[in-house]
Amino acid sequence: MSRWGRPGERPGAPRAEEELREQVADHEEQAAQEGAAQGEPGRQARRDRRPSAATTARAVQSWVDQTIDQAQRQGAFDNLPGAGKPLRDVDTRADPDWWVKDLVRREQLDLSGAMPGVMQLRREKATYPEALLGLPDEAAVRARVEDFNERVLADRRRPHVGPTSPPVVGRLDVEEMVQLWRDARRG
Repeated sequence: MSRWGRPGERPGAPRAEEELREQVADHEEQAAQEGAAQGEPGRQARRDRRPSAATTARAVQSWVDQTIDQAQRQGAFDNLPGAGKPLRDVDTRADPDWWVKDLVRREQLDLSGAMPGVMQLRREKATYPEALLGLPDEAAVRARVEDFNERVLADRRRPHVGPTSPPVVGRLDVEEMVQLWRDARRG
């Protein structure tokens, strides 16, 4: 005999089947009494009906509870990983996108490429003037800032659909960025 009962037999199943038979018999008896009270001539028509969904659900729930109880007695749940540790995020609000956020956090994914163009430009603009410090000369700084300004203008030229105004990003002042780059190099 295996740990879970006899081979080929589900634990707790015979008891659940007996319980289901008892519930069906009770259901048939109740249906016959109701039929007799309403003047219906026989029990046969009611006997062919299946038990209600609630009756079946109770029988299945009983079988599940019995199976879990039996597994607990046999020690199937002892020494499981995470036993005795608190559940993570059990007290947070239900978020339909929890699995996506968890995947991004766990895999340390960079989703900046998936952002709309205007958001990427805003994020890039926030890095100036620090992003210019590694450039070798003023010409490179001017070229980088002018490239940024061209991409901002190209984004503004894209058609926008919707009832609201499109989000925009402000351009950078080339001379101001060059001056900030000079000051940072000196200091």
